[in-house]
Amino acid sequence: MTAIDPSDERALDAEATAKARAARRAKLFTRINKADAWFQVLGLSWMTPILKALAGDNPKAQVKEIWKLLGVPVLAIVGFLMLWGALAPKVQTSLGAIPGPSAVWEEAVNLHHDAIAKAEKKAAFLERVEARNAKYIAAGEMDKVKDIPYTGSPSYYEQIWTSIKTVFFGFLIGSAIAMPLGILAGLSPYANAAINPLVQIFKPVSPLAWLPIVTMVVSALYTTNDGLFAKSFLVSAITVTLCSLWPTLINTSLGVASIDKDLVSVSKVLKMGTWSKITKLVLPSALPLIFTGLRLSLGVGWMVLIAAEMLAQNPGLGKFVWDEFQNGSSQSLAKIIVAVLTIGIIGFLLDRVMYALQSLFTFTNNR
Repeated sequence: MTAIDPSDERALDAEATAKARAARRAKLFTRINKADAWFQVLGLSWMTPILKALAGDNPKAQVKEIWKLLGVPVLAIVGFLMLWGALAPKVQTSLGAIPGPSAVWEEAVNLHHDAIAKAEKKAAFLERVEARNAKYIAAGEMDKVKDIPYTGSPSYYEQIWTSIKTVFFGFLIGSAIAMPLGILAGLSPYANAAINPLVQIFKPVSPLAWLPIVTMVVSALYTTNDGLFAKSFLVSAITVTLCSLWPTLINTSLGVASIDKDLVSVSKVLKMGTWSKITKLVLPSALPLIFTGLRLSLGVGWMVLIAAEMLAQNPGLGKFVWDEFQNGSSQSLAKIIVAVLTIGIIGFLLDRVMYALQSLFTFTNNR
């Protein structure tokens, strides 16, 4: 029996170890590449080169990518804050100087503490109402049991939540109208010829022009004061609907009309019904453009909402900005800037939500 040379045995062990390490590295990079699809969706694309650098994949190139994706944006934000802090005190308004970043941050913290205090106050009120009703129930005096609503002013977080609910309500109504019309316009040239003039006329109309009409119509048709929705909520939501449905309608129509003609011919050969054609052919092929329209519509709706809430007095962020403008205190301008930054951040998050849905439901994602 031939003895194995110890040097050959060590070489075999080293080769096996190297192969195992290479396999682990390949598995790790596969996971990083899969995670990159979600990082792109969440706006965290800079995480990918960081993970690759930590895994030892060409650290010099990854550092360059990190600088481009993370370093440059952070530097731009820092530069903006420094410029803001330097120029703000030089601009005087009727409410005093423009507040700098530190003053705005201070007001953001104050709004947070105020929201906590209002939440505790509301909880204490509801506990007292519950205790009161429990006492009357125990005494058998059911006629005295009442559901007393809380009438305190909403907190900043409640106003944010009101705005989000309003924009999604209007956006969903607009999508329910725009998508069927867009499919119809994309499938039929006659329907497209009928719908296109209406789109061209109503798409440029400002929400400030729609608002008086919507207010009068809602006031005429929604006469109850104790319905499921407040009138101000409906006015704001319907205004959002009227201004935000057009991008979805246009992109849906374009997506449906641009379906491969060979697929349409195949559907005719297979004698597919209208419903099967729409669900199995039209929608899957047009989804990327439909989602592009939905993202644009949601962004338009969010911009429109703030103006609508200001005038309709719907208790959301728009009303918050208007109330602070009317208040005219020394802290009002800083609170308005807090609201502006909040509106921008929420708008970004809403776009990320729609992009995540697009990645889940369309064939264009890279996962």
